[in-house]
Amino acid sequence: MPTIAKGDKILVSGANGYIPIWIVRTLLERGYAVRGTVRGTSKGEYLKNYFNTLGYGDRFEYVIVEDIANEGAFDEAVRDVDGIAHAASPFHDKAKTPEEMFVPAIQGTVGMLQSALKNGTKVKRIVVTSSCAAVMSPPLVPTTFTEKDWNTQSPKEVEEQGNNTAPLTIYRASKTLAEQSAWAFYEKHKSEVKWDLTVINPPFASFENIVFGPFIHEASSLEDLNTSLLMWWKAVEGTPKTKEFLSICLAWVDVRDTSLAHVLALETEAAGGERIITASGSNIWQEWVDAINSINPSPLPSHTFTAGVPEITAGEVTYLVTYDTKKEKELFGIKFHTQLETAKDTLEDFAKRGW
Repeated sequence: MPTIAKGDKILVSGANGYIPIWIVRTLLERGYAVRGTVRGTSKGEYLKNYFNTLGYGDRFEYVIVEDIANEGAFDEAVRDVDGIAHAASPFHDKAKTPEEMFVPAIQGTVGMLQSALKNGTKVKRIVVTSSCAAVMSPPLVPTTFTEKDWNTQSPKEVEEQGNNTAPLTIYRASKTLAEQSAWAFYEKHKSEVKWDLTVINPPFASFENIVFGPFIHEASSLEDLNTSLLMWWKAVEGTPKTKEFLSICLAWVDVRDTSLAHVLALETEAAGGERIITASGSNIWQEWVDAINSINPSPLPSHTFTAGVPEITAGEVTYLVTYDTKKEKELFGIKFHTQLETAKDTLEDFAKRGW
């Protein structure tokens, strides 16, 4: 399928979110026009004002989509756009029933494709944000996962346990089922459309797999941060942690890199029909603590960081979860931010905000 060209208009759903807003910014920086969907006017105005300050206000617009699970929610939003980045999806660990997570995740994703089938006459490619939650089943021994892997364990647990299922298992299952539903819809209707489908799988599966890095979405305090970045802060901010906690393995990626991957997926013809993992690498929490303590002077002078349990990283570290990113390297070749760069940039941003 032909890919998008500079100046084309791209629809980004959930545009005020942690990853989506970086997708919007990257698109604008590369010369595209963007239509973002948000749930309310205040969120849209925040985006409009933010991109005005960067000089992109004339190429950004927003539309209100109050509930992505509603039938036809994106019918109007997809009109006259050349590409779509569907990044809107719920993440929280408070779901009391599977349906609370499944309905918006699955219907939101399939609904976008249905709207594109109906009204997306100019659309050339749709990129869907999935997750390595749809790739990996939590392993008991060190395991390397690839795009060929699917998390079949979490949906099975939900089926067996119903409303008694752990919230993060429900989340992982929702990502698996949403992505599978997207591929099934595309395979069923690809002869009817002029667009193809690409899926990006960043390592945001659970407590162990998270997207980090500076934020540009609306937040007035640390407690307003998105789930993954707040989790990162609470892990490294200095409150004493156990050796067991600091030894937890996490695969990660900088939010700026996985956002760039979404844009490159729109631009790269060979990415059509592909499922692509975007992971910078694997670490344990103690390595993040070590990285922060190696920065001199401190990027966040208002805060005192502790050393954690340094002996954890004195020898060789074994990672429980790693990802094979050969496909990303071949298609995109992104130069990922290092752990040190991500930590430094994030804390310097906190300092600029007076935190």
